[in-house]
Amino acid sequence: MSSKSPSAMGRHGLATRFKLGTVRAGFALGSRLAPMRTVNRAARLFATPFASSRSRAQAVQGDAEMQRGELQVNGETIATYVWGDPSSQPYALLAHGWSSFGLRFMPWVAKLRELGFSVVTFDQPGHGRSSGKLCTLPEFTATIRAIGLHYGDAALAIGHSLGGAAVTLAQDESWRARKLILVAPAADMAAAAGRFFRFVRLGEHLRQPFYDWLLRRTGVSVEQLQVHRRLPALSQPALIVHDLDDEDVPWSEGERYAQFWPGARLFTTEGLGHRRVLDAPEVIDAALDFVRGRSVGQRVVGSLNLPYGVA
Repeated sequence: MSSKSPSAMGRHGLATRFKLGTVRAGFALGSRLAPMRTVNRAARLFATPFASSRSRAQAVQGDAEMQRGELQVNGETIATYVWGDPSSQPYALLAHGWSSFGLRFMPWVAKLRELGFSVVTFDQPGHGRSSGKLCTLPEFTATIRAIGLHYGDAALAIGHSLGGAAVTLAQDESWRARKLILVAPAADMAAAAGRFFRFVRLGEHLRQPFYDWLLRRTGVSVEQLQVHRRLPALSQPALIVHDLDDEDVPWSEGERYAQFWPGARLFTTEGLGHRRVLDAPEVIDAALDFVRGRSVGQRVVGSLNLPYGVA
């Protein structure tokens, strides 16, 4: 927690700390007294995007060229945002992260258009202007694949955070992107769940029931969501961008992508954290250099016997 004094934090800071403290106390007590009820409550919290996703999306108007639309995906109405004509131009699919929204990528759009791409982005279920309340990584992945199938194979896919994991898992025989850029991508659902458990003070003995809740909801096990299991089969060029000071998703998870993805390269930044890295000018410029075919970042090599190294 912050070391700031109550007077420096102000009333909002105190209220936030009080609310978090209450949640943590409730989960710590419930883990012992009512474990099943507590794990169900925790899992729903884990799968509920922050309300700020909707308010932030409403505050962004886009530009005159943007076309708003909707697609029906697995019973939800998905808000889409399109520039250009994906049916006649190579298109870039942009996949936002957890509790974010599609128009978070606005700083990328004009530069991608200058390179000749049409651009497609969207709001995940429970996010932005889309319908729904709960969302998990398998639903992130299914929505990306459905959007991709609607518009066809993408020339480029860019994913941030959980969107990076989902756009990677969405690659299969039915839909693919020819190049991928992943910014601060999450690699391991088990690790993410562990961070959540520690943050809300949920008892570790509830981890398997928590995993079981996710399996019942999605039909996908946590083990299947460990992205490195899929990476060796991918052949597309990929650039992984990750900041050393990312406190939400450790830099080591981005490095794991570069390590297990044949031919992927790792571009490391410092001082940008998890969110500012997405629209930092130096990151966008490096990504566009990668799209142009220039050498960006470093090649990470590793195996079970050689954990990692840089070549």
